[in-house]
Amino acid sequence: MNKSLRTPVIAGNWKMNNGSKAAAELIAQLTPLAANADCTVVCCVPFVDLVPAMEAAKGTNIKIGAQNCHWAKNGAFTGEISADMLAELGVSYVIIGHSERRQYFGETDVTVQQRTRAALDAGLCVILCVGEVLEQRKQGITQETVCAQTKIALMGVREAELANIIIAYEPVWAIGTGETATPEQANEVNAWIRSCVAGLYGEAAADKLVVQYGGSMNDANANELLAQPDVDGGLIGGASLVAEKFAAILNAASK
Repeated sequence: MNKSLRTPVIAGNWKMNNGSKAAAELIAQLTPLAANADCTVVCCVPFVDLVPAMEAAKGTNIKIGAQNCHWAKNGAFTGEISADMLAELGVSYVIIGHSERRQYFGETDVTVQQRTRAALDAGLCVILCVGEVLEQRKQGITQETVCAQTKIALMGVREAELANIIIAYEPVWAIGTGETATPEQANEVNAWIRSCVAGLYGEAAADKLVVQYGGSMNDANANELLAQPDVDGGLIGGASLVAEKFAAILNAASK
């Protein structure tokens, strides 16, 4: 991390876990553990947990985010939630383009761009996920893959709007597998992403951009990963469901 340029962001992605009661309980457990964190703290929860999570987080330094949104403001899109609906609730962050959305629900680079645009228009901060599958890494096209995903997602995004963009590098081969990129691998790809953004918006804008690592970061490996100069935080999966483990990552980001 380079705290002189960027404030680290640790965001928990609860995925499809915790009902309303469990969500409120977890936020309550996390509140005292996160109170002195020297980083931005976000919990991205299932749609049904947004209201109880926000209620539990009132008056704390914990921000609440959603895990997806649709590109349309309204319409015949059964089962979807619009960015405007999230904003009306008071949600401040939304994950867009997570690998599980791409893998299981047909998200493409094009729909990721559309959802990103809708979220920005609604005033939300976007956690934009990019990353390569194992085959692409073996083929040596990781840099091309993540840069293409980044460029497409940012189409139409103005430089001033980058303040509401966080990019999360998540090697797909490390999501939920227990496998983790080495700190050097994570930093290398994050640096590529930052270079790609610099090519679009200039070095100054890229230097301000938060680029997280999101491939099985946990309480055991957070210190090493967050010590890397281009790793500005983490998008945390399983470890975000245990208050003590999530707090350990917050502590690592606060150093």
